[in-house]
Amino acid sequence: MKRSAALRFHATLATAALAAATGLVVAMPSASAATGSATGYATQNGGTTGGAGGQTVRATTGTAIHTALCNRASSSTPIIIEVQGTINHGNTSKVSGSSCNTAAGVIELKQISNVTIVGVGSGAVFDQLGIHIREARNIIIQNVTVRNVKKSGSPTSNGGDAIGMETDVRNVWVDHVTLEASGGESEGYDGLFDMKDNTQYVTLSYSTLRNSGRGGLIGSSESDRSNGNITFHHNLYENIDSRAPLLRGGIAHMYNNHYKRLNDSGINSRAGARAKVDNNYFEDSKDVLGTFYTSEAGYWQVSGNIFDNVTWSSRSGDNQPAGPNPTSNTSVSIPYSYKLDAANCVPDVVNRTAGANKGLKVSDGNCTPQNPTPTDPTDPTDPTDPTDPPTGTNLSLGAGADGSSKAGGTSYGNVIDGNLGTYWSPSGSTGSVSVKWSSDATVSKVNIREASGSEGTVRSWRLLNHDTGAVLASGSSAGAVSFARTSLRKITFEVTGASGTPRIAEFETYGG
Repeated sequence: MKRSAALRFHATLATAALAAATGLVVAMPSASAATGSATGYATQNGGTTGGAGGQTVRATTGTAIHTALCNRASSSTPIIIEVQGTINHGNTSKVSGSSCNTAAGVIELKQISNVTIVGVGSGAVFDQLGIHIREARNIIIQNVTVRNVKKSGSPTSNGGDAIGMETDVRNVWVDHVTLEASGGESEGYDGLFDMKDNTQYVTLSYSTLRNSGRGGLIGSSESDRSNGNITFHHNLYENIDSRAPLLRGGIAHMYNNHYKRLNDSGINSRAGARAKVDNNYFEDSKDVLGTFYTSEAGYWQVSGNIFDNVTWSSRSGDNQPAGPNPTSNTSVSIPYSYKLDAANCVPDVVNRTAGANKGLKVSDGNCTPQNPTPTDPTDPTDPTDPTDPPTGTNLSLGAGADGSSKAGGTSYGNVIDGNLGTYWSPSGSTGSVSVKWSSDATVSKVNIREASGSEGTVRSWRLLNHDTGAVLASGSSAGAVSFARTSLRKITFEVTGASGTPRIAEFETYGG
């Protein structure tokens, strides 16, 4: 039955009133939030896609952010929250619901999953109010500024960290953010980027951390060694006293970061931790790497770093700097692919890319910052381009196939037979299908072709290197996607959201 014009008019007024009261504007389901693709350890353990494929909402208050979380169908329903304006204690209230667990005066991402928070428009500033992630997974935070969060004094924020992760957190990607304070612990400030109590598979990329006594830590004490698998790349640490970061137990990978004015100490690897430190630029700093303030040693593997006007203190007791000529005392194996910029260009590249409101620029590994565009094949913000279908030999023809449970009457082999009239379907609305070879194949493009009559059914997906679990690309509609050339034996297309039962006619793969 159609509603009358009057009813529609009153509904519109009600929606407008809700938006004005809460700062929440609901948008239509979104194909993408232009968040790009996770890097580093955040690509492992199934990958990090945040709210990809979910509804997009716009929030201008902290209360609106909480409302968006609480309005979801469940605590794992994907959602993209676009934030604009200043979020502070005055506009951040607790909101209750079955899909959320929020608190007043802090952005609380607790006991939830599949969320993206991204700054848009004129920018998003979290002023004297932190973002805290607890018992959560698959979270993306991008293009926001968090400043002057205190653990004591007025106002007081829960925990005091600009961004803090604690208690069974998995798969978080924090990208192009600015985290800053106006002093150290004596002024009431705590860490800028902290991870505690079993936090793993996190990447901090293209971000600025500055003017703080504490850059961040991994592990709250010498006994808290349940954290690790953390990547830091293309970040600027500037005017930081210590903890850049402090690492207790676990593995961390630091590459292509610019460390400037680390006043007391820098990367503090201790309590059995292992740090891989590649092609970073350390400048005007003291004791940038070593084990400090403890007798429990940590370890490091170093290569390609530049130490520009770095001073080193003498080794004694619980002060064990790695310099003046740092050498490796362990080896660290990294499970994901990455491209290293030369260390001598890191200050320029980081200056042009790191922090909020830099246009989400990234490096191509050749010291050249890139502007992500929808047609850039290295930018998965819009990886499908029907006007640019793959060309060449379809490597899937003659390969093998398998996958998750399939619907009756369908076959895995239907996606590799070159026949658009046959197809594979999962047993429900989500599932995965794989193409596999007996020896390594080099793949750089994939074309997912839905069967006639079912086009557009796939709403969100991930493309995985099945050998390593790395996420090669993700998106919201089937079609052609390009990614870095990858050698593998099995590649998996995983449907994570659909409007019905998907019907995949062909899973085409191409080299390059």
